[in-house]
Amino acid sequence: MSGGTVRIVVADDECMVRTALRVILDAEAGLEVVGEAATGAEAVSVVRELRPDVVLMDVRMPEIDGIRATEQILGTLDDPPRIVVVTTFEHDSYVYEALRAGAAGFLLKRAAAEDLVQAVRLVARSDSLLFPAAVRGLAAEYGRRQAAAAPPWVARLTEREAEVLRLMAAGLTNAEIAGRLTVGTATAKTHVAAVLAKTGARDRTQAVIAAYESGFITPGRPLRPRGNGSLRKG
Repeated sequence: MSGGTVRIVVADDECMVRTALRVILDAEAGLEVVGEAATGAEAVSVVRELRPDVVLMDVRMPEIDGIRATEQILGTLDDPPRIVVVTTFEHDSYVYEALRAGAAGFLLKRAAAEDLVQAVRLVARSDSLLFPAAVRGLAAEYGRRQAAAAPPWVARLTEREAEVLRLMAAGLTNAEIAGRLTVGTATAKTHVAAVLAKTGARDRTQAVIAAYESGFITPGRPLRPRGNGSLRKG
C-alpha cells in the first residue's frame, strides 16, 4: 500500500458496475481506484502495469473469464494483489473455481456499500477470512465433490495446528484465535503461518478450501476445535 492507501483495480464488463464501484470506493478515506478493466485479458494487463493492492474481479467476462484472469495474475506476479470475486450469484461453481484459483473471497454485486468497503479493507489486511459463512457454504457444496484420499499434510498437522485451522475456517482473526487458545497474538500468527505452509495454501481462503476438499472438515459437523488421535501433539 502506498502511503497507507489501498490501491484498487475494478474489472467488470459492465461500465455501470465499474462506475458504481469506483464512486463508492473513491469516496472512502484510504481507498483509491487506480484502474479499470472491461475484460479478463485487460484485467491481467492493467494489474501487471499498475500493481494494485486489491482487485475486484467479475467472474464472467469476455476473452478470458475471471477464473483464468485470477490464475494468470497470481501465477505471474512475484507480489500479487489480493483478488475479490464480484458476482451476481452466490452459489455458483464459477465462484468456487475462482476461489480455488486463488481469489481471497467473493462479494455479491447486490451487497451494500459498507460491505464492499469492509471487504476491500479486510482483504488488504489479510488477517481473517472474508465472509466466512459464505465461503464455507461454497466449500461445503463444491469441495466435497473434489474430495479424495486425505493428502499427506493432514497427518503432519499438530493438534494445535488442527485447532487453528478449524478456527480459521470459522472466520476468526489472529487476535481472536489467540484469545480462544489463550496464547499471544504473535504465537497465533506463527501457528497460522505453519498451517498455510503445511496445506500449501496462499491464504486463509485457500486453507479452508483445502480443509474441505481433503475431508479434514466435514460439512454439517461443528467447527469447534477437537483433538485427533492421528495428529501429532505440539
